[in-house]
Amino acid sequence: MIAVIAQAIWNLRRTVFKAAIRADGTLDLRQRAAIWPGVLLIAVALLYMAGVSTLLLLFGGAAIMALTASWLAFTRWRGSNEHGLPVLGLALGSHAIGQISLTALGTTISAVSLPTLFLTFLKIGSLIYGSGYVLLAFLKGDLVQNLHWLTDKQLLDAISVGQLTPGPVFTTATFIGYTLGGLPGALLATLAIFLSAFVLIVLVHPLAIRLRRWPLSGQLLDGVNSAAVGLMVGVLLQLSQTALIDPLTVALAVIALIVLVRFRLNATWLIAAGALVGLARFALVS
Repeated sequence: MIAVIAQAIWNLRRTVFKAAIRADGTLDLRQRAAIWPGVLLIAVALLYMAGVSTLLLLFGGAAIMALTASWLAFTRWRGSNEHGLPVLGLALGSHAIGQISLTALGTTISAVSLPTLFLTFLKIGSLIYGSGYVLLAFLKGDLVQNLHWLTDKQLLDAISVGQLTPGPVFTTATFIGYTLGGLPGALLATLAIFLSAFVLIVLVHPLAIRLRRWPLSGQLLDGVNSAAVGLMVGVLLQLSQTALIDPLTVALAVIALIVLVRFRLNATWLIAAGALVGLARFALVS
């Protein structure tokens, strides 16, 4: 599963660095267009690992990218230095975001409440942006760190089940809902995470194309894209500490990633193969 998430991040490089992608699909790191998204991505990953709110990082990433792009455009017009203030703005913005921790945004509870479960997945479905694997950041923040309903290992198990079953990664919500609240929990979690999309698409779709053409909103969306991938990187690094625990698991992750990137094999087969290896090892050591 770690390899699957890593491949998803790799595939999103075109979205984040679209202005610096060469015709052959490789990334030209010498272009300025590759610098700011990359710096923002790394900053978001580090801040997420430090415990900063997922939602705050998404909004903050959008604002910082828009401000940086606006300043670069202004300095080009003025013919002055293009680097000083954007770097300062990025540093100050990241510092300001880092002052608000996840623990300040929610309370910790231990008992599973179906209404809370429904509202949590409704919020996640309303706010999720980018790849379906950004779901990991929200699930970890809400269900692992805030509510303490899942562990990192259980979260990885849930994502694996969502990957194996037909349909989008969001079916992970069904498995988590069932694990936490049985059949009612499964139904509520599934309804909640998909409900927002059906409502929001009706409201946003007529404006989406128009907003993308507006320079400022385009920069905001670019910032959210970079922040979303940064969140995925942060979650990947955290979950790797749980999943990659010995030479065998590290080797499996590396081999799976090579197979995914080089041969584009369906991830379901690799997850099944990993499960078989796990069963074989359990049989040998027991």
